[in-house]
Amino acid sequence: MGKIVGIEHDNTNVHLTIESPISNELKIDQSVAHNGVCLTVVEQTGNSHRVTAIQETMSITNLGDLKIGDWVNLERCMPANGRFDGHIVQGHVDGVAICKQIVDENGSWKYFFTYDFPGTTVKKGSITVNGTSLTVVDSEDKGFSVAIIPYTFEHTVFKFLKVGDRVNIEWDIIGKYVERMIKMRG
Repeated sequence: MGKIVGIEHDNTNVHLTIESPISNELKIDQSVAHNGVCLTVVEQTGNSHRVTAIQETMSITNLGDLKIGDWVNLERCMPANGRFDGHIVQGHVDGVAICKQIVDENGSWKYFFTYDFPGTTVKKGSITVNGTSLTVVDSEDKGFSVAIIPYTFEHTVFKFLKVGDRVNIEWDIIGKYVERMIKMRG
């Protein structure tokens, strides 16, 4: 995770400065997911780095909700020779969902989300919430839930989420291709 330490508005762009344990390893021009949003490192100094979000990014993500002191999930790109774990996550956010309920299940947590943009979930399918690759527990029309284990809770922004918070959603890329092919065939 990283902490937002600077926010600068520049016309329709927003420059975010983040302090994190991985910032000192980053290089200018690298892609890093911030709450699931793929952004390019434009500056790196010590334990902080800076990225720029353009209007297109701001209009479909929750980055505009961030304030100084907020935490974001950070994930570096997978190296081409790395092990493939989880599902394919591109950092290309499809839209924003709203946290409707959080249930403490005495050892894990269940988060319920609703959304009003095109996309489909399936039970036991993959979804990315704020950049965290997860498995769908409940799948409904315009809603879904995920279960969070203690490790994920402690190492992601899930521990800070509250009912009413907006989160970035990235649908499973294979599911998006299948849905598009079915629509094209009529």
